[in-house]
Amino acid sequence: MGKSPPETPNTEQRASALPRVMVATTAMLTFISFWRAAAIVLNDLASSAFYAGGIAEDAIGKSAPWFILAVMLFAYAVCQMYIESCSMFVRGGVYRVVKEAMGSTLAKFSVSALMFDYVLTGPISGVSAGQYLAGFLNDIAQYAHVDITFRSDSVAMVFAVAVTLYFWWLNTKGIVESSQKAAVIMKFTSVMVVVMIAWCGYTLLVRGGHLPPLPEPRNLHFSDDALGWFRTSRLPETIGVIGILVAFGHSVLAMSGLETLAQVYREIEHPKLPNLKKTAVIIFIYSLVFTSLVSFFAFAIIPDDVRMSFKNNLISGLAMNVVGPTSLKLLFHAFVVVVGIMILAGAVNTAIVGSNGVLNRVSEDGVLTDWFRRPHPRFGTSYRIINLVVGLQILTILLSRGNVIMLGAAYAFGVMWSFAMKGLAVLVLRYTEPGPREFRVPLNVRLGRLEIPVGLGLITLTLFATAAINLFTKQVATVAGVGFTLIFFAIFTVSERTTARRGTSHGELDQFHLAPGAELTPESVGCRTGNILVLVRDYNTLYNLTSVLRRVDPEKQDVVVLHIRLLLRAGSGEHELVPEQLFSLKEQELFTRALCLAEKEGKTIHLCLVAANDVFDGTLRVAQGLESSTIVLGISSKMSIAEEARHVGLAWERLEPPRPALTLEIYTPTGQEFISYLGPHAPHLTRKEIDLLHSIWLDCSTELAPEELHHHDIVHFALDKLEEDLANCDGKREEVLNRLRQHLLAIKDRREPHL
Repeated sequence: MGKSPPETPNTEQRASALPRVMVATTAMLTFISFWRAAAIVLNDLASSAFYAGGIAEDAIGKSAPWFILAVMLFAYAVCQMYIESCSMFVRGGVYRVVKEAMGSTLAKFSVSALMFDYVLTGPISGVSAGQYLAGFLNDIAQYAHVDITFRSDSVAMVFAVAVTLYFWWLNTKGIVESSQKAAVIMKFTSVMVVVMIAWCGYTLLVRGGHLPPLPEPRNLHFSDDALGWFRTSRLPETIGVIGILVAFGHSVLAMSGLETLAQVYREIEHPKLPNLKKTAVIIFIYSLVFTSLVSFFAFAIIPDDVRMSFKNNLISGLAMNVVGPTSLKLLFHAFVVVVGIMILAGAVNTAIVGSNGVLNRVSEDGVLTDWFRRPHPRFGTSYRIINLVVGLQILTILLSRGNVIMLGAAYAFGVMWSFAMKGLAVLVLRYTEPGPREFRVPLNVRLGRLEIPVGLGLITLTLFATAAINLFTKQVATVAGVGFTLIFFAIFTVSERTTARRGTSHGELDQFHLAPGAELTPESVGCRTGNILVLVRDYNTLYNLTSVLRRVDPEKQDVVVLHIRLLLRAGSGEHELVPEQLFSLKEQELFTRALCLAEKEGKTIHLCLVAANDVFDGTLRVAQGLESSTIVLGISSKMSIAEEARHVGLAWERLEPPRPALTLEIYTPTGQEFISYLGPHAPHLTRKEIDLLHSIWLDCSTELAPEELHHHDIVHFALDKLEEDLANCDGKREEVLNRLRQHLLAIKDRREPHL
């Protein structure tokens, strides 16, 4: 770094004297509230209310609403399993949990099956939305006596492709836009749900109604397609449990979306686990009321002879069969279609978000090459993974030709097997890692030292039983799902071996968007003024960052994490270093671990990398440029805390005016902090010093009355006298310094640590 000429430097010259700077930001990591997290998951989970009831009744008969209700109740039990897994791992999705419990092979199998679910979730939601739109257009044409008919499947296919491309673009830009859209969608959906419940309730009050047949084996009437390979067998009829499981298996598509809960957990703001529990409660209540009531209302209000004509758009059937004038029903029908398009389109979004999170996690572990996780040059998102997922979804839509029943038949293979594997993994971890957890699935029986997880065991058993029965009853799902899973498993295996062979597998390391800049400002970093600047030196000594994250309120202050890349004279020639030269594997691991700490606390951090030939000068210049209020260091291995603070103070003196007032905090590994102040500041007086000042003021004010005397006058007079003595060259200066030195030695043992 060159020096400024002797004359007063102008602004441009001062900027060029700053250390060479590179800002490194993570791939658009943004923390969200539990309300927004619930909205993202509900865009998938609650959207099934628009098609699950019709598909289930088409498969198992009039008892379908009871099985939809059972699935929604069981979904909350599965939520408890996810909460326990997330309490153990910040990134607590299927891959991480299964790998920890049972190894990478079964983890890759679980993720391959889950990807089949995600690839189908988007298409089935988009196609269902298109079916609602086509049905409404046909009803409007009939009401207006216009001789035109819209082909439902064709409209649904075109619409699904358009919606998928729309959310592809939003996710390419980042989760901020996508999660905000999801929250807006759920607000509109809530209004529709309230109107639907009120209107359907009034209709039942006027007309009366009846409940569907109880979920008993004799009331189950399976279609040929619903029995699959059991169609030539009487097992579902003769063995009641098998019949019940078959019916339950055809209703589980109402439970899709829970894996997104684990993926969004990484983004939930502090405090993470309590907010995750709130998210789960919101999801449970909302989906229970919405999804199950749609099926019950449909059975009670829509006549039997016409109900199955609305199997692709069940809520539209409700809108057209409630009491009231046709024009008002058409208006409500229009609102249902608009909301249906919004929430079903939102499910397309959550499928992209979820699959992106899963594949990012797999890529971080070296199973996919770093090429997949390469950040977008503008938005910083993992756009190549998003492109892959969206491409597969569009291909699925085109192959289905807009037939939602066909998609429904292929559905639930991946979600059930991934749920089952995760349940088994969490169960195994209860015994292989029996340590304390922030949360455990309820219903645990203790026999001496042995804990029997009855609740978790029943959940896992139910998941495996349902997944196994679906293998025989869902032919399309079994053939397509097994084929898809094996292909993805092969891709993961080959890619993992290729990555390992090339030596580029750096498990657990995040990718970063490197943004070089001439200088650091709050605008370029994306932080507010008055921020806390935390200097991190290596990934084994991040205790100062941990202490700051635990106490900081992100609503009031931003946290900027800074790493200084020291340039020796041999490496600081006349040419600027490119970002890749500054950002080595060491810096990548350092920032990855810093991000993991931030994710665990649910608080955002901003990452900076600066090239400098002096750690303290570089840190102080960054603090000045970012207009920070506090600098946080860890203890040095080369000097004492007092010496470290003195070096920082000298670096502050070397700053160009105006020099900012800064607080310096130095932390030890045990969390003890030492605080000092840089620049002009009010001194931190002890109680004894304040009492002494007051005593002197009281004595002098009595003698000087009626003259007005204040405490600051005493301080001012004493400082003037001290300054005069220090300026005296006749031995007075040495006397003052000796007395001051004796004072420091006398109070050394009782000095407060933070002073």
